[in-house]
Amino acid sequence: MTMEDPRPDYIRMSPVERLMPQEEMLEVARQPSSLLIGVPKEVSLQENRVSLVPDGVALLCRNGHQVMVEAGAGVTAHFTDHAYSEAGAQVVYSPRDVYKADIILKVGPANRAEIEMFRPKQTVISAIQIAMQCEEYFRAVLSKKVTALAFETIRDKTNQLAIIRAMSEIAGSTSIFIAADYLASSEFGRGEMFGGFTGITPSEVVIIGAGTVGEFAARSAIGLGALVKVFDNSVYRLRRLQSNLGMRVFTSILHPKALVESLRTADVLIGAIHAREGKTPCIISEGMIMQMKDGAVAIDVSIDQGGCFETSKPTTHKSPVYKVHGVTHYAVPNIPSKVPHTASQALNNIIVPIILDIGSEGGIENMLKRDHGVRQGVYIYNGILTNQFISKSYNIPFQDISLLMAAFH
Repeated sequence: MTMEDPRPDYIRMSPVERLMPQEEMLEVARQPSSLLIGVPKEVSLQENRVSLVPDGVALLCRNGHQVMVEAGAGVTAHFTDHAYSEAGAQVVYSPRDVYKADIILKVGPANRAEIEMFRPKQTVISAIQIAMQCEEYFRAVLSKKVTALAFETIRDKTNQLAIIRAMSEIAGSTSIFIAADYLASSEFGRGEMFGGFTGITPSEVVIIGAGTVGEFAARSAIGLGALVKVFDNSVYRLRRLQSNLGMRVFTSILHPKALVESLRTADVLIGAIHAREGKTPCIISEGMIMQMKDGAVAIDVSIDQGGCFETSKPTTHKSPVYKVHGVTHYAVPNIPSKVPHTASQALNNIIVPIILDIGSEGGIENMLKRDHGVRQGVYIYNGILTNQFISKSYNIPFQDISLLMAAFH
């Protein structure tokens, strides 16, 4: 208003001015939040990986977050407590101190003692290994009112299973090096050099599954000079594998007759089937294993989801193999843990950007509302089950995570 004209400004404007577009009030940017992140020492059997490496700690600390690392958490992956401390982490000596954090970063699923240390509204990011859990496990986690994300279902911006793909690449390549080691063994193998030698017939490798594990197993086997045969029920996946390899390899659908003929001459069998939900189907029967050569090596990478060989049973890194019908079986559920330094760095490269996003968005709720890929990794949200497969398996009520996010303000 002015002394000359006491009317408000919006009345004194001409009719034309009152109809003109005005400036839009933009949304106020979210205030970044400082997070307290806890990295406990892994207690799962033969789990040598760690979810956060010193370089990741340094990046998080530079962005205003605090990190607590339990003493010895990175030792088996060759990351010292001193390295974490130098990166800016607080090294603590009690798991109870670590579990006071806002976000807990684990590799293996939490055990009962760890679940007891969970706090309401806490965020837990780890593997879940659904095929190896029971109803009591999920009800115990639900009772703690946490938000839990599973490595197995987190997706990236391209809708790929980010952590699964990274670990699958490592598992595929590593499975071939494991096979080469046992094939050369006089006790468990045939005393043969993997891939062969000039003037000698090359090793034959049969791979079941043309996904990421199968592709990287094929890459490594071909690189060592082996003859590779890949079986899968999806012609699309077989075609994609050949395209990614940049060369023609033997491919076939899972036709029993063709499969048995290939197994009879195979030196190495790799099981690389991945199920979208639940357990993998059994592809290789005991009768098919009986057709294989004495001293052949069978590696079931799918054992994390129950295995795709009828003769498979989970083993450990300390006692990884056993023989059935003269065939050496390797069925360690977490093959990437055999190369923990590399696998830990791969995990870190996926997890750190997620944590940075949570901080920049002002909290896990805001971040999940915006990021559809990470949202798919949630199987429990504030004590509410959001995974339909778990719900059907154990008759536990669930709610769709997208609907819960739509209700969040």
